[in-house]
Amino acid sequence: MFLETKNLIVNRKKGTFDKAFFSFIEKLQKEILKDKYSLSVNFISPKEARTLNEKYRNKDYTPNILSFPLSKNEGEIFICLSVAKKEAREFSLSYQEFLKLLLIHGCLHLKGLDHGDRMEKLEMKYLQKFMLK
Repeated sequence: MFLETKNLIVNRKKGTFDKAFFSFIEKLQKEILKDKYSLSVNFISPKEARTLNEKYRNKDYTPNILSFPLSKNEGEIFICLSVAKKEAREFSLSYQEFLKLLLIHGCLHLKGLDHGDRMEKLEMKYLQKFMLK
């Protein structure tokens, strides 16, 4: 099933998320990537995640999230729900909270940031803004 607005497409599995979660993705996209950015968010299986990771990053493991900038104003995020569910417990977050963290992380990658102090500070900023109210 697809949920779509002007600059956002979310490909979701049946019964996965409610409209509040879709609304969160829209707000996050506008805040981090800005209005003119076209974002596609896809929820995929472990097999699909591993295949994409091997093909495009030459990494042999199943990631929780992959971000692919397609142009200056367009990108795609792929999230492996089963990996995210397992890892949420490791971070002492609920499944929904961890998915939000992953989306923040993915959007920051699309914005051009790499792992490091600056990215971590921005993740905390957006976590506080969107989740820890």
